[in-house]
Amino acid sequence: MPNYSYDFTVAVIANGIDEEYQQSILNGIHRYAAQHQVNIAHFISFGGILANPNYDRGEYNIFELPNFSLFDGVILLSNTFSGEVAEKLYQRIRIAGIPAVSIDRELGDLYYIGIRNGAAMEQITRHMIETHHVTRLNYISGPDSNTESAARFEAFCKVLREHQIPLEPERVYHGSFRAKDGRLAIESFLKSGLSFPQAIICANDAMAISAVLALEENGIRCPEDVLVSGFDHIYNARNFSPAITSVERPLVRSGALACEMICRHSAGEMLDRHVELNAVPIFSESCGCEPNEPDDINVYRKRSCQLREATLRDISRNNQMSCSLVECDTFEGYIEALKSFVLKTKCEEFYLCLNDNWHTNQIQQEGGYTGALAPEAYITEGYSGRMLMPIAYYNGAFRKVDSSFSSDEVLPRLRTEGNHPRNLYFVPLHFRERCLGYFAIINSDFPLYSSMFHSWSINISNTLENFRKLLCLDEIVDELDKLYAIDSLTGIYNRNGFKRSAQDVFDACIRERRSVMVMFADMDGLKEINDSYGHKAGDQAIRSIAAILQEVCTEGQVPCRFGGDEFFIFAADYTEEDAAALRGRIQKYLDICNTYGGRPYQLSLSMGACITVPPQDSTIFQLITVADNQMYEEKKKKSPSKYLKQPAKPEN
Repeated sequence: MPNYSYDFTVAVIANGIDEEYQQSILNGIHRYAAQHQVNIAHFISFGGILANPNYDRGEYNIFELPNFSLFDGVILLSNTFSGEVAEKLYQRIRIAGIPAVSIDRELGDLYYIGIRNGAAMEQITRHMIETHHVTRLNYISGPDSNTESAARFEAFCKVLREHQIPLEPERVYHGSFRAKDGRLAIESFLKSGLSFPQAIICANDAMAISAVLALEENGIRCPEDVLVSGFDHIYNARNFSPAITSVERPLVRSGALACEMICRHSAGEMLDRHVELNAVPIFSESCGCEPNEPDDINVYRKRSCQLREATLRDISRNNQMSCSLVECDTFEGYIEALKSFVLKTKCEEFYLCLNDNWHTNQIQQEGGYTGALAPEAYITEGYSGRMLMPIAYYNGAFRKVDSSFSSDEVLPRLRTEGNHPRNLYFVPLHFRERCLGYFAIINSDFPLYSSMFHSWSINISNTLENFRKLLCLDEIVDELDKLYAIDSLTGIYNRNGFKRSAQDVFDACIRERRSVMVMFADMDGLKEINDSYGHKAGDQAIRSIAAILQEVCTEGQVPCRFGGDEFFIFAADYTEEDAAALRGRIQKYLDICNTYGGRPYQLSLSMGACITVPPQDSTIFQLITVADNQMYEEKKKKSPSKYLKQPAKPEN
């Protein structure tokens, strides 16, 4: 195989890389990629761990991110996610027209690498019956929808039928390949009321180990009281006590072969679409057999100590990170604090990518919801059209990125020039099903080899959500402040806002013996407008008056809606001439509106002004009373009937 020029990039789709099955396949992919200068872009989730469907939806959303047209090929660890997710990915891959390999699940016309699980599971089951003479067997299964899980279960059932052993439904626990299922299965078996099994066959090693531990907690010994077997022959299973009878699968080989097939296809070679590798049963202590050659005990002890030290270190760092991030008062401070923890992962590159509307508010506005409660703003599938990048770390330094980028790009630096291949990990950021964005961490051992990487990712998501809520609270406080100070109908100050805005200036005028003006303006004919055209027309008339006052009050004057159809204006350092000029500008705009507004009524104001140097201990509202009296005298001179336009007389 020829080497590439560090520009050939293969996407890998996987769920749950914290487990040895996925890690073994990925190790094979990485080994081949390093030898042939291939970049690997992982899109990873941790679904199915927290037993929370909303959380899982947020995790699996990362699979919506890859724009497959940007990649040279795809490897799917199809056995790690549901058939529905696999089918959606398949359709997008076919549209992109790039080669793809599905491992452990046949998917359309994609290349397929499988492992013959059925024969090995048959051998394990026959071994239990024929060698150890058991007749009561229970089974702990993986997901029913998973093809590999179904194949293993069918092999188990086939051997029971061969030996005429009935399969009672209560003797089967349907799990999800997670370690917790082993414990849950034992609890279910103990409550079933059936005679306890002589052997428990497990669809993978993680569930088998958990089952043995749960048995011991209930005083049931393995293999003395019950035999147990697993599948996959993972490191922890073969070094467990008792060592788990299992099936050795060529997982590393399948990963390397998948990457090789992508490269050979791209080089124009014709390949078999279907490849199946053999699995081998390993009989060991958990079924009462002598163990095969175990890993060297000193190597195991050393590795266990290393893992323990690394886990304790990562737990400490995660705790420090959580405490540091939640103490930040500003988003800028949060980003700076997060940068320090990014460096501790010893990555070559790191990018924090957030939806451009990730911090939208949850405020209900007149006429419907806006912000995070609005369906168009609450992203649960895919990503926003534009992504923000508050952190970009590469070439040994953090870079400032002011512009956004399209989520279709996945990452602006998805392909770069370099002298060695890159392993990119794209990880979802979300709170429950709400999508916040994702991050990319590149050329770091942390994602694959730390048991705390998932917790580290959750830490970022949760602290981002805390900040989002703080930002929403700030917006809500601003809105509440507006409700306190701003008139909801017109958008200008109400009494509270007027007093808050004008009081300091008024007090200064008292101290400095400067003049102030308070003008009281009352709308004419509002009742007639309401009676003739309805209250919506009356509200529109009030809004029009407020808009005129805002238009003319541009030099320090403070307009306010006092209530109903009453308005007033405050200004400092005013003279009678200034007040007359202000009235003139208001009347000019009224005339324009009446001429060109197309309303069936006339807009009109009665106005009165009080101009004085306010004495000590006086208030703005005392001056308003004086202005109100002057306005009232003007209003008495007007006839209400003139504000409604009269219909044209019919021609004779």
